[in-house]
Amino acid sequence: MSNIIITGTSTGIGFATAALLAKNKHTIFATMRNPAGNTALQDLADKKNLPIIILPLDVTKDASVKNAVAQVLDYTGKIDVLINNAGIGTLGSVEDLSIENFISEMDTNFIGTVRCTKAVLPHMRKRQSGCIINISSVGGKLFNYYNAPYSASKAAVEAFSECLAMEVLPFGIRVAVVEPGVTDTPLQDKCKSQIKESVYPNLKRCVAFFSAARDHHIPPDVVAESILQIVNGESTHFRNPTGPD
Repeated sequence: MSNIIITGTSTGIGFATAALLAKNKHTIFATMRNPAGNTALQDLADKKNLPIIILPLDVTKDASVKNAVAQVLDYTGKIDVLINNAGIGTLGSVEDLSIENFISEMDTNFIGTVRCTKAVLPHMRKRQSGCIINISSVGGKLFNYYNAPYSASKAAVEAFSECLAMEVLPFGIRVAVVEPGVTDTPLQDKCKSQIKESVYPNLKRCVAFFSAARDHHIPPDVVAESILQIVNGESTHFRNPTGPD
């Protein structure tokens, strides 16, 4: 069984993935920015007696990332899998959104992935084994209006992952990308709650599209199942689209 670090496990895909992998006997180091403010995963682990250890980790802070990885290595001595899942999203036009929106999403979704990857690579390279799974999005391959910061950050994850996969192949390290479609997670509600009035007429239509897609209730468990297949070696694809859309 594998020792696995997952970022962004407080809700959604990260939460579902941590629970499913732990139920399949993997040891999970579930990280989130504020564990004290979100005890749902710890409560589940205690109730089901799951091998989940929760650690604080903010992917936008170098020291936080390095400290979390050091804690894992002190605890277990090896890291088999890193799942870069932490992410944020905002809907809006390029004109209406602030520069800070773009910087924040790139820092969390893309640079956060880079930070965590760089933190585990020396260990995996020395061991000549490991797996890095980056959670991208269908929005990182197919681009839609009012989604520029998110799509740009996920496209960067796609390019980064492909470059990384070629670099680390000689060291026995595998890289995989998971590309969820519209998934029923709290991120959808967070995006909608941030929308302000706009002179762009199609913004409401865009929001309605995502709401309609979300109403199909594709749960994050669907994405978690795809991740489990990668971890268990049942899927050897580099890119792994998930969800019926």
